[in-house]
Amino acid sequence: MFVIALFVVAASVFGLSSEGVRDAVDDIGVLAPLVFIVISAGLTVACVPGPLLAGASGLLFGTALGTPTAIVSATLGATLAAAISRRFGASALDELSGRRVSALQDWIAARGFLAVLYARILPAVPYNLVNYAAGLTRVPLAVFAAATAVGCAPRAFAYVALGGSLDDLGSPEAIVAFGVLVGMAVIGLIFAARDVRASRAARGRCDSSTRVCD
Repeated sequence: MFVIALFVVAASVFGLSSEGVRDAVDDIGVLAPLVFIVISAGLTVACVPGPLLAGASGLLFGTALGTPTAIVSATLGATLAAAISRRFGASALDELSGRRVSALQDWIAARGFLAVLYARILPAVPYNLVNYAAGLTRVPLAVFAAATAVGCAPRAFAYVALGGSLDDLGSPEAIVAFGVLVGMAVIGLIFAARDVRASRAARGRCDSSTRVCD
């Protein structure tokens, strides 16, 4: 929400409007979304906040075209970041990690799609941190990309809709976008609470037995 506030303030200061910005990119034609995807993916690798990029997609292309553009951009950028992390950091981590870290990697790899999906849905989990951290796990990049696309889609829509409604944040589209963001936060908290309860239950079973649980 802080990023959105900065985006709105900047747009107000520089006199931007959704229609005006869209008119400015009309000359680029059908290549405009492709150009945006390449640039946005690169900025994602450079850890530029995703909400800002999605809002820019909405401002440039509107909600209908901006939403798939933002999803593709975020997914491509995230996968590139994970690939870079895996290429340059995974082998070093394997050499330095102990048994517990290796067990954690195995656990994440076993959950695969769901592990990444949860990380995308949970509130307050930095998007860019997940990108690079996932590269240090054994989750296949194709699975990571699929989970990222599904997990980021609702918030991408919301930020795109807000960017496209920059000059009318009281519009029905903007209200729906705010509702999606609140709903995603609630769903994320429900998932987090469920995992905490499951973890506590597992520890309780371990404590009541004679075996050692790692």
